[in-house]
Amino acid sequence: MGIFERFLSLWVALSILAGVMLGSALPGLFQAVAGLEIARVNLVVAVLIWVMIYPMMVQVDFTAIKDVGKKPRGLILTLTVNWLIKPFTMAALGWLFFRVIWADLVDPATAGEYIAGMILLGVAPCTAMVFVWSQLTRGDPNYTLVQVSINDVIMIFLFAPLTALLLGVSDVVVPWETLLWSVILYVVLPLLAGIATRRRLEASAASGVAVTEFLARMKPWSVIGLLATVILLFGFQAGTILAQPVTIILIAVPLTIQSYGIFALAYAGARVLRLPHDIAAPACMIGTSNFFELAVAVAISLFGLNSGAALATVVGVLVEVPVMLSLVWFANRTRHWFAAP
Repeated sequence: MGIFERFLSLWVALSILAGVMLGSALPGLFQAVAGLEIARVNLVVAVLIWVMIYPMMVQVDFTAIKDVGKKPRGLILTLTVNWLIKPFTMAALGWLFFRVIWADLVDPATAGEYIAGMILLGVAPCTAMVFVWSQLTRGDPNYTLVQVSINDVIMIFLFAPLTALLLGVSDVVVPWETLLWSVILYVVLPLLAGIATRRRLEASAASGVAVTEFLARMKPWSVIGLLATVILLFGFQAGTILAQPVTIILIAVPLTIQSYGIFALAYAGARVLRLPHDIAAPACMIGTSNFFELAVAVAISLFGLNSGAALATVVGVLVEVPVMLSLVWFANRTRHWFAAP
């Protein structure tokens, strides 16, 4: 799998192309797969993300988690970016592009829906894929798990108030089923499986070697899961991509600027705080990526399935994977900027 890791960006680009082509050629098949969901969480995508996350969960050492509290700066950075900066910069960028820069290209009512969709993405920080980005940057699995867990707890209390504030509405209803099933499928189940696997491996005579060899065998499956996820996500939206390419680009531009801008801000903060790279990289990835299932579910409940807000959240899904992979590449190339763990 060395060649796959070396040219991962190429394989992802080919997977995007394959997804769009297959989705346009076999729309019925992809619609059927898209319909396999619980509370807006697609079960097939959940399984693939589970495959990606599972090896990292095997690396989690519960005896070391208690030491995370001794290094709070990474948590402070993550929470500051997620809840005090990111929602407001997303709202500002949405207004700038759709009320000023793209004002002549989009009618005001539709522009307002696009802005709303962007805001929903900004208020929903990532829960699942961040484990993948952390693994690709050789992040500390124990610290990443704690970061995601604390972030999810805070989201329970802050998501609705922040969404209501930035959207200017008072009837925001959090889709608790989506939130609950996402946490169960993306965090709890792979974590339990990882704990059970690690205990079984550690029971062997050469426990350290057993864990290392197991992770080496699982590594190719993580990459395969990522590529399959990309094909599915772009296949689901192939019709929209081909029917509204200009609209997709208009929404993707501010979302891309937001992603790179937030990452740059968080990365600079990590350097100022002198974080080790295995904590800094995942902290910045959590702040940059989004909990798209939650954002899509709320957009549909507030504005409707065919609304501009729902479309904007879907574009967020399409933008995230290639952008985050480029940031993984950058984070790995700049490892020397940070102190060794």
